[in-house]
Amino acid sequence: MGEKVTVPNIVKKKHQNQKITCLTAYDYSFARILDQAGIDILLVGDSLGCVFQGQENTLPVTLDEMIYHTRAVVRGRKRALVVGDMPFLSYQVSAEQAISNAGRLVQKGGAEAVKLEGGLVVKETIEAIVKVGIPVMGHVGLTPQSVHRFGGYKIQGKSKEQREAVMDDALAVEEAGAFAVVLEGIPLELARGISERLTIPTIGIGAGPHCDGQVLVIHDMLGLFDDFTPKFVKRYADIRAVMTGAVKGFISDVCEGKFPGEEHSFR
Repeated sequence: MGEKVTVPNIVKKKHQNQKITCLTAYDYSFARILDQAGIDILLVGDSLGCVFQGQENTLPVTLDEMIYHTRAVVRGRKRALVVGDMPFLSYQVSAEQAISNAGRLVQKGGAEAVKLEGGLVVKETIEAIVKVGIPVMGHVGLTPQSVHRFGGYKIQGKSKEQREAVMDDALAVEEAGAFAVVLEGIPLELARGISERLTIPTIGIGAGPHCDGQVLVIHDMLGLFDDFTPKFVKRYADIRAVMTGAVKGFISDVCEGKFPGEEHSFR
């Protein structure tokens, strides 16, 4: 199983040129499988709003729901670092509220770090959370909680102004004391420049191969969610097809009287 992954371990990996692996998890069973497979970070993402709840975006997800799912994930892992997403409006109102909500995610959910979106606009908030002893992972570029402002899930950093803005956001996150930052939906050249400039690890999703680590939504990489498939997703298995075949087999066996059999029954 290996030793427990901690925040200092993640930071150390960048300086040792070791790649960081991260996948989302939302329940005990998935967390247990991913943990035993050797993943570094389990991100309890507010992406659960889409792949778990069937919402159009992440905005309806509540802090109580994040605490519930984080608690389930924590029960299933022994080695990986568990990072809990701070949902929409759980950190934007005030630094005091952000500290309180981050604390709930750690105290009640069992998260070992929290993630929040934004750069310059949340710099003071990150500083405040870090100051009370809670590790923070940043998230810049295409930030899903700003989907309405962007006019959809659009790649950020294409123009010179956008590139400068994303770079400034990443630098602000580092200066605020975050231990890592997610780079989402930006050109690979920009991600490479940010990764080379920052001393904290960058974890990419749709940001090319030059980041210090990579993260994917587990339902995307396993083919369990097909409402939409971003270009950056690599499907490593088609579990949906396997599940469909299994369910059809069950239906057929029940209807034909093949299940349950003698070996599945009691006398």
